[in-house]
Amino acid sequence: MFATEPLRIVAVSAGLSTPSSTRLLADRLAAATREQLEAGQDRPVEVRVIELRDLAVDIAGHLVSGFPPAALEDALSAVTGADGLIAVTPVFTASYSGLFKSFFDLVENTALTGKPVLVAATGGTARHSLVLEHAMRPLFAYLRAVTLPTSVYAASEDWGASGDAYADGLPARIRRAGGELAHAVTGGRAVSGATRAPGVDDEVVPFEEQLAALRPA
Repeated sequence: MFATEPLRIVAVSAGLSTPSSTRLLADRLAAATREQLEAGQDRPVEVRVIELRDLAVDIAGHLVSGFPPAALEDALSAVTGADGLIAVTPVFTASYSGLFKSFFDLVENTALTGKPVLVAATGGTARHSLVLEHAMRPLFAYLRAVTLPTSVYAASEDWGASGDAYADGLPARIRRAGGELAHAVTGGRAVSGATRAPGVDDEVVPFEEQLAALRPA
């Protein structure tokens, strides 16, 4: 019997703080994608989150020397070899962060051709949500990736909010985006999470408690 090759989901987080709402969003999107993949098909699923903060010095060195250290080379290989990619950045000066851009500047412009990418961002106010459309989608279009219809922006007030009659809350948007990525990774065989009824995991948790869970022990 041949071993089944796992589906690889890689999330790139460009958050700078510890704990980080950007990392929190990357983790939630990766978990939603894993949930839908495991429910919709039989292959094992591997999820990896890459913290660009830990690679900042290596990224700067590679930009000027052209030679990536081993840790950075491993991260770049993971991104280009993934079946699906989640890219999350904080908003700096109305765009993605310099660290986020510098990392993807190191990716060959054909290496992500046809790869499904879920784009997401965090910021202090909802007024910056268009960064997903005017900055992130064009970046991945240049890299020839396929960005998913649903992108996720999380402002400070979105954490712990349940939405209203006119707009989905953050948990619903995360489920929908994760379902779309799972669907794209499996060629349409995964079930979207857009219509799943809320469960016990969807209870409203204060943002401070969510960040506290990320702090090292």
